[in-house]
Amino acid sequence: MQRELTTGILLTLLAVNVSTAAAQSYPQRPVRMVVAVAAGGSTDIMARLVAAKLGERIGQQVVVDNRPGGSSIIGSDIVAKAQPDGHTLLMASGSFGTISSLFTKLPFDIAKDLAPVCLIATSPYVLVVQPSLPIKSVADLINYGKANPGKLNYAGSTPGSLQRLAGELLKRTAGFDMTYVPYKGTGQLMPDLLGGRLHVAFDNVLILTPYIRSNTLRAIGVTSAKRSVLFPELPTIAETGVPGFHAVGWFGIFSTGKTPQPVVDKLNTALVAIMKEPDMRDRLIAQGAEPLGGSADDLRKYLAGEIAKWGKVIREAGIKAD
Repeated sequence: MQRELTTGILLTLLAVNVSTAAAQSYPQRPVRMVVAVAAGGSTDIMARLVAAKLGERIGQQVVVDNRPGGSSIIGSDIVAKAQPDGHTLLMASGSFGTISSLFTKLPFDIAKDLAPVCLIATSPYVLVVQPSLPIKSVADLINYGKANPGKLNYAGSTPGSLQRLAGELLKRTAGFDMTYVPYKGTGQLMPDLLGGRLHVAFDNVLILTPYIRSNTLRAIGVTSAKRSVLFPELPTIAETGVPGFHAVGWFGIFSTGKTPQPVVDKLNTALVAIMKEPDMRDRLIAQGAEPLGGSADDLRKYLAGEIAKWGKVIREAGIKAD
């Protein structure tokens, strides 16, 4: 028994030493940051900002690799099956917290095959309506929907997008009806929204700002718990008739499951420092985002909360993946 105990201790010490050595020598080559959506969107923009800063911090180039498709499953699976050495990372966003509820079977286990590293930022959505409608507030929208059942529609992209689920949460919480109209993305839905064929939409504050400023769309609320720095005059949805409403986009970095903890810690330290850099904070705030940072466990808990919250909405609404 004594010999087995000694052997166990030696093996543990050896594993710790190997893990520590891996962190000290990390990274040994360029790091790949997979983005599970197409280039050009808010997640891609966030990834490129973070990648450039992270490369400076860790002394190796961080290359952004867009792998869209499958509601973020394709890109996430690449990271889940990569070598667990911290050289392959995932920039995840809000829809990552919905896929386990939308799909009955995934090619990876979110809890086991992906290691949380750092929660980067959150970003509110803005609720906008077509200006031709007699709707100037969230209360007006709710009342109009109740008085005109079946007449309102709202736009979203994939079934699991937070833009779509935010609309579902709002109508279910406030007790009125809107019809969901799917689009592949903001670029496809915007002509119909501007032309009046669509009535309501949730989208990223940065994307909608030009339309709000030009009065081609009417903003009636933001989805975050506090007002946006870009539109301080615009109330939150929770302020204007739907207490407790909260639906924000988020961005987080994951590594492959079983990545040595010292490597995760090294990445986390670098990312937290990046989120504190004044120029980085200014750039994110200018885009309507709230820079965060924090421990890997903070991201783990945040993701668990998102999965539970949106899973409930998805089940109650009977939403299925296409």
